[in-house]
Amino acid sequence: MRKLWAIFKGLVLFIVVLVIAMIVTGWNVPGNKEVPGGHQTDEYASPYIYMVERGTGKAVYEKKANEKAYPASLTKMMTTIVALEHIENLSASAPVDTDTYQKMVAQNASMAGFYGREKVTYRDLLYGTILPSGGEAANSLAIHVAGSTKQFVKLMNDKAVELGMTRTHFANPEGLHDAKQYTTASDMAKLLDYALDNQNFRAIFTKGTFQTTSTADHPQGIALTSTVLSSLNAEVQNGFEILGGKSGTTYEAGQCWATFGTAGNGEYISIVMGAPLEDISHPDHAQKKDTLELFANLSTRQ
Repeated sequence: MRKLWAIFKGLVLFIVVLVIAMIVTGWNVPGNKEVPGGHQTDEYASPYIYMVERGTGKAVYEKKANEKAYPASLTKMMTTIVALEHIENLSASAPVDTDTYQKMVAQNASMAGFYGREKVTYRDLLYGTILPSGGEAANSLAIHVAGSTKQFVKLMNDKAVELGMTRTHFANPEGLHDAKQYTTASDMAKLLDYALDNQNFRAIFTKGTFQTTSTADHPQGIALTSTVLSSLNAEVQNGFEILGGKSGTTYEAGQCWATFGTAGNGEYISIVMGAPLEDISHPDHAQKKDTLELFANLSTRQ
């Protein structure tokens, strides 16, 4: 009898210790939902999330926000703000660089639709980088601003240090996968928060469509469309409005969105990264669903 009682007490002690360990370490148990401050959750498909209120800097929601993630074309937000801070005249001629154009075509990168040597302007390249996520536009900006993509990447990393993006490193301007190009959701939020204070960046980031300059290759220009805003046209946004965004997708990075919107009287930045991707030709847009839910949940608390 004493032996059975000892076993029973040992079992009870084991269960108590196990429960305490689960609470302390944040193990995910059925029914847990992540709250600001961050326990793990299965509520969202995206493994890395950071939502912050602009102005106050208050984190509204976070999930593995400081863990390493690949940025894919969210990289182009840094490309664009760095370029803007080095360009004196957005209307000046900035022809599409032929060598990097051919490399982007060979690597099946997303493109804005420009041709090699096409005589576009800096403004065209900037909108081409953000709205349709053009790889040829991003690399052409890098060449014109810094003389080479290598030198431009140095400017990108210098800016990351300046902004306190301590867990970020860039390796190229266009966002194609590179193991040495990584970031975190919270670092991407820092970047976007900073960039939105630049009025030219904000105008580009929140533009739904843009018609590029007439050239010999495209006499009518090219109609550029935001990959984010165009996908939200049919979506109901009750109590909030997503004003702009940047998408990014590779198999390694998964499906990523960086968005900027309003709810109540506040402005908010949402970063969702790493939503699972099985077929890049037929994505399930889980990052969009996560983003809309984040904003919807935010609006209910206003």
